Amino acid sequence: MPAPIRLRELIRTIRTARTQAEEREMIQKECAAIRSSFREEDNTYRCRNVAKLLYMHMLGYPAHFGQLECLKLIASQKFTDKRIGYLGAMLLLDERQDVHLLMTNCIKNDLNHSTQYVQGLALCTLGCMGSSEMCRDLAGEVEKLLKTSNSYLRKKAALCAVHVIRKVPELMEMFLPATKNLLNEKNHGVLHTSVVLLTEMCERSPDMLAHFRKLVPQLVRILKNLIMSGYSPEHDVSGISDPFLQVRILRLLRILGRNDDDSSEAMNDILAQVATNTETSKNVGNAILYETVLTIMDIKSESGLRVLAINILGRFLLNNDKNIRYVALTSLLKTVQTDHNAVQRHRSTIVDCLKDLDVSIKRRAMELSFALVNGNNVRGMMKELLYFLDSCEPEFKADCASGIFLAAEKYAPSKRWHIDTIMRVLTTAGSYVRDDAVPNLIQLITNSVEMHAYTVQRLYKAILGDYSQQPLVQVASWCIGEYGDLLVSGQCEEEEPIQVTEDEVLDILESVLISNMSASVTRGYALTAIMKLSTRFTCTVNRIKKVVSIYGSSIDVELQQRAVEYNALFKKYDHMRPALLERMPVMEKVTTNGPAEIVQTNGETETAVLETKPPPSGLQPANQANDLLDLLGGSDITPVIPTAPTSKPATAGGELLDLLGDLNLTGSPVSAPAPQIAQPPFLLDGLTTQPLFNDIAAGIPSITAYNKNGLKIDFTFERSNTNPSVTVITIQASNSTELEMTDFVFQAAVPKTFQLQLLSPSSSVIPAFNSGTITQVIKVLNPQKQQLRMRIKLTYNHKGSAMQDLAEVNNFPPQSWQ
Repeated sequence: MPAPIRLRELIRTIRTARTQAEEREMIQKECAAIRSSFREEDNTYRCRNVAKLLYMHMLGYPAHFGQLECLKLIASQKFTDKRIGYLGAMLLLDERQDVHLLMTNCIKNDLNHSTQYVQGLALCTLGCMGSSEMCRDLAGEVEKLLKTSNSYLRKKAALCAVHVIRKVPELMEMFLPATKNLLNEKNHGVLHTSVVLLTEMCERSPDMLAHFRKLVPQLVRILKNLIMSGYSPEHDVSGISDPFLQVRILRLLRILGRNDDDSSEAMNDILAQVATNTETSKNVGNAILYETVLTIMDIKSESGLRVLAINILGRFLLNNDKNIRYVALTSLLKTVQTDHNAVQRHRSTIVDCLKDLDVSIKRRAMELSFALVNGNNVRGMMKELLYFLDSCEPEFKADCASGIFLAAEKYAPSKRWHIDTIMRVLTTAGSYVRDDAVPNLIQLITNSVEMHAYTVQRLYKAILGDYSQQPLVQVASWCIGEYGDLLVSGQCEEEEPIQVTEDEVLDILESVLISNMSASVTRGYALTAIMKLSTRFTCTVNRIKKVVSIYGSSIDVELQQRAVEYNALFKKYDHMRPALLERMPVMEKVTTNGPAEIVQTNGETETAVLETKPPPSGLQPANQANDLLDLLGGSDITPVIPTAPTSKPATAGGELLDLLGDLNLTGSPVSAPAPQIAQPPFLLDGLTTQPLFNDIAAGIPSITAYNKNGLKIDFTFERSNTNPSVTVITIQASNSTELEMTDFVFQAAVPKTFQLQLLSPSSSVIPAFNSGTITQVIKVLNPQKQQLRMRIKLTYNHKGSAMQDLAEVNNFPPQSWQ
């Protein structure tokens, strides 16, 4: 068989390949020849073949079939064979392959070899890919070599010991005696690897950390000698003596001085010397200074030393090297909480970094700028950050806007400044703000009563002709709907009021409705604002009715639902409209994500326990939501799902007053999804003559559910045409006493096999002498056709006293549930 080509020739041949396919063909041909040579047990060229195989492995081609050949080379007596064999083992083997265990004995023999270079190969291989089993077997030999007088072997043994400790931490104590004299070594290589070994032991064992703290003076002395020593060509890098060893010693000092007063005190002086004597014109000096800063910040150093460290980082910010500026910003960000005043001195330099072209530096500078904001500099810092928000890349705008919101909320010097700042953000980067920005600003405006006229005027001018920033338009629409009367009346005292007519305000909101840039949510805000203005404006109510009626046939289901319900307010419930659309009260700040029991499903709101209350009355106390559960006293009761009117800015169809009798009943708790009740598409309702409910009230007898203390409640029944499982109960409450009953609230609950929905009552006052009634609709879903049972709770005021009573209704006629 002819002699295989040399490695150099193979490299030259492969480099002549013009395409990947041609190179692959050459590699496959050579691999086939190498396999044939391995099969023939050709000892003469095994070393050459393995070397070529390692080159192909470096190119990314499979070379696993050469693993055993590496072991054969390791077992050879030739140094050249051993060198290639150990190199192949380090590249082709790891502890996941069982083959590596076969070389344990060879490594043990070579660790005891008479030639230091063979011993060095074995130490390198064990330190590179030795498994925990190999480390346990060979740790004794490594420990012996660590004590030898040969500096070439000691430095390799120290690094191998680091690998052994990482694989088998419990062997750490074996190397403890050998470490005693390591720091006395004059050879820089041994000294360097010894520091690495001590660092590893201190990081992995608190006991070792306490033991080695007594070495701090010795480490300080070594570092001082390095700084003060003259020029040494062997270890000099850009005029600095052995910077790699200096960095390693500084890292070890950082570990030893952490949370220890005595050790920190012992190294304060040398750290100050390093910080002041190190040349900063070269990158080598900057590396040492950076490690010095990290060490000063991590130990219990003196305050003056910490200020010196931060000043070094401040000088780094002026460096032309982007990497140095980046690490300076990152380090300052870590220290700003503990040394805030020292970092503040470099505020102008940090702000200048916002103009850097490098996006990584920009991001770090932005984060650090927000960390520097406090009550004293909030105006100046916000001015710079708002300028940055104007000019920064889109990927920064969301984080920057969120940071400005948080800082403004925390440090705002006045409510007007707070509102102006947030409006500036919405004007500049409205499309990038988080979803909670709109409700948060609305809450801020609502709670700033004295700023209502100023705010609505500013927002009105901000959206004139520009609807591109949707969150800004949403807030403006909400404010115009709430405070449109203040806008028209020109009551603004903070700035010169503008003259606006009712028609001009409606023109803006109608423009928002028809704008192509308006999202569905924004149109919902605008339509609700127009509806609110029907109680705040006097001359344009007919125009508002017309706009609302137009959107009753909108293709947008959300707008359509709102418009139809608002139309119903105008026609059937006009007496309730002023109370429903009255101005929002001051909102309380909620720190959580809202009530824990509320979840959104398909636009409807599911609530674990809620109550129905007429709109003119105020909100019930929070703890009253649980009264019904107390009344029912059992775990087999399903929650009540009311549809209560609200004047809150509507963002989902399920939050609006359901005046049309929607049959989409929500279910009991979220863990058990409710069956959906089919209903015809809304747009087809006008094409069918089939009534929603069967007109068979005469066929289902009515019942008296309650009759006590002059209060009488009757139930009448209907069955749904679209779903026979739905029973619609209409309650009629009458009062036979001589005085009216006020603040009347009716609550009901049914077992879990049912689902119940309470619609809004017609009023909260029951007239005296049976001169009028309150009506309220209850919908009950009974898919299993079980006998209907219900518990009711009644609360009202009568003769100046608050009345409350409980009752159970079990006499439902069979026709109502079968």
